[in-house]
Amino acid sequence: MRGAALALGAVLLAAGWAVAGQGMTGHMAAHMIAVAVAAPCVALGLSGTAADPARRWPRIVTPLAMSMVELGVVWSWHLPALRAAAAHLPLLLALEQLSFLTAGVLLWSAVLARTAAARAIGVGALLLTSMHMTLLGALIGLAPRPLYPAMAHMAPAGLTPLADQQLAGVVMLLVGGAAYFLGGLGVLGGLLRQEARA
Repeated sequence: MRGAALALGAVLLAAGWAVAGQGMTGHMAAHMIAVAVAAPCVALGLSGTAADPARRWPRIVTPLAMSMVELGVVWSWHLPALRAAAAHLPLLLALEQLSFLTAGVLLWSAVLARTAAARAIGVGALLLTSMHMTLLGALIGLAPRPLYPAMAHMAPAGLTPLADQQLAGVVMLLVGGAAYFLGGLGVLGGLLRQEARA
């Protein structure tokens, strides 16, 4: 199970990297794959092992703290100046993707911790993360003008830079918002089943 989860995470990261250069939409898809889809797979694969961040640093890797770390990472990389720099420097793009994956793994690791208390707090942390992902996706998707002019030349054929940005916002709304919301519901369901058995 652990090996399969890690392998799936690696495959997803490779798929995300493959689409990262396809305009703002591809770039956003790569972000969301790293932070919201591959990260829970990696965290699940590491869960309970010596490499599990929540097990190694239980006082630091807590759900609410890691939710704030992820918020900082996600919103910082979407500042126009950082976005422009990462669009033109492959090393910075790799650092951006790595920071998204790391923030996601830390959050999901904290939420998947073995204690019921951490999981209960984790439900709130995942719902908070779902809300800030939804908000940022809406801001990007509903902006009346391109927010990232440095990426305008990267828009896929048939899309204007604004349409590419709007589609990227939709990707963030659907993947980012939904992944954390569904994750929170899944953890809550597990807690309720555990309580019912007790």
